[in-house]
Amino acid sequence: MWWTRWTWWTWGYVVDIYQREFLALRERLHSAEQENLRRSKELNLVLEEIKRAIAEKQALRDINRTWSKETRLKLWNVSSSKNVLQLPSIFHHLPHLLNREDSLQPAVHLGQGRTGVSIVMGVPSVKREVHSYLTDTLTSLMSELSAAEKDDCVIVVLIAEADQQYATSVADNLKRLFPAEIQSGLLEVVSPSVHFYPDFSRLRESFGDPKERVRWRTKQNLDYCFLMMYAQSKGTYYVQLEDDIVARPNYFTTMKNFALQQPSEEWMILEFSQLGFIGKMFKSLDLSLIVEFMLMFYKDKPIDWLLDHIMWVKVCNPEKDAKHCDRQKANLRIRFKPSLFQHVGTHSSLAGKIQKLKDKDFGKQTLHKGHANPLAEVTTSLKTYQHFTLEKAYLGEDFFWAFTPVAGDFIRIRFFTPVRVERYFFRSGNIEHPGDKLFNTSVEVLPFDVSLSFTNIVSRTFQNGIAEGEVDPTFGPLEAMRLTVLTDSPVWVILSEVRIQTHYLPLNQ
Repeated sequence: MWWTRWTWWTWGYVVDIYQREFLALRERLHSAEQENLRRSKELNLVLEEIKRAIAEKQALRDINRTWSKETRLKLWNVSSSKNVLQLPSIFHHLPHLLNREDSLQPAVHLGQGRTGVSIVMGVPSVKREVHSYLTDTLTSLMSELSAAEKDDCVIVVLIAEADQQYATSVADNLKRLFPAEIQSGLLEVVSPSVHFYPDFSRLRESFGDPKERVRWRTKQNLDYCFLMMYAQSKGTYYVQLEDDIVARPNYFTTMKNFALQQPSEEWMILEFSQLGFIGKMFKSLDLSLIVEFMLMFYKDKPIDWLLDHIMWVKVCNPEKDAKHCDRQKANLRIRFKPSLFQHVGTHSSLAGKIQKLKDKDFGKQTLHKGHANPLAEVTTSLKTYQHFTLEKAYLGEDFFWAFTPVAGDFIRIRFFTPVRVERYFFRSGNIEHPGDKLFNTSVEVLPFDVSLSFTNIVSRTFQNGIAEGEVDPTFGPLEAMRLTVLTDSPVWVILSEVRIQTHYLPLNQ
């Protein structure tokens, strides 16, 4: 009996040992399996890097077969001397560009190639599914420039689309709307080659974002790079804008003076808006550094994250605390108030994204400007919207707002007393509705001489929403002036400023 008990106790003890060893073995096998999976993932990442490196080397070998030695030397910024060091270039970071010799040549290029200006303004624009704000943005930017300011800047529009047919159609439309600005060199329009962009299907997810957003962000950063590289040699300063903004009056001189008045040249960014990548000024000499960092490390990262890291590299000391780093970076990124640009777009270029961002520092803007005009009766064939009457606009109390004009519609100013008009100025649209302008509308005068009728002032039609000029003295005193719409308009119309500068004449003179 004792033996039997001992045997069962021993047997149970042995079984228990085997069970524990079996469980331990199973745990080790599970750990080994997990480790194997982890190492497999790491090996796959290494394999991808090897494949990428092989592809880059293959591209370099291809270049030797397809391009001349002279072209290769130009691309790599080296001469035929064996003693010259080879410097990195954009082809190190975007090796796919080596496949086409014209990959860095703009597919579309309008403008005079102006250089030597104080400020270059970059406006990247992409196709939006709902509404494009580009022409309104350009109208706002250019209408707030004086003649001297227009000679001291360049506005570069980047049509950031690989669809060349679309890019060409946008460029043709801008050429039609702003012929004088393009001819003078104020406005340039470019679009990258279809071969400039890499294969976006191979992007890895970052910042926890889905691949579609990573692709959108990567393309956006490459658009910035293209625009910065194109603009770098044109001026002293570069200002990054967007295609859905409006500008404050006198914004150009304000930015220029603020930059020139900085006590030190150590700054990296001057901010003229608190939103996004709007109104950010850089020294043109710094653009190479920004592009290099973006291409080397951060193509798929948010632009503000990139700029913060560049500043960290420039001034932060790993041996100091975060507060010291923030103080140092504050010397590189300086904010101007109030903001000079306001974001007006609602529909983002990222499909399905709605942006209602507004810059609170922009402040409330004047939507009309009043002048002491001569007494007159004002009438119009246009249908007035709510309380925004023509009478209030003429008296300077508010702006005039009307429904869509058609050919033949008019605005008439009939003076109570004949006046000799020296100059006139009419502004359509305002900062909140910059697109509600008068298009293809003539300015006419009716002399007091009863033998004459309304006469069109030669070449005096609305350009970019504005009509201004002098009245020929040979017309004598005027009984009336008239604005006549020559073609149907696609938009409503706002008349936000009317100025009639005159000499009064008694009826018997």
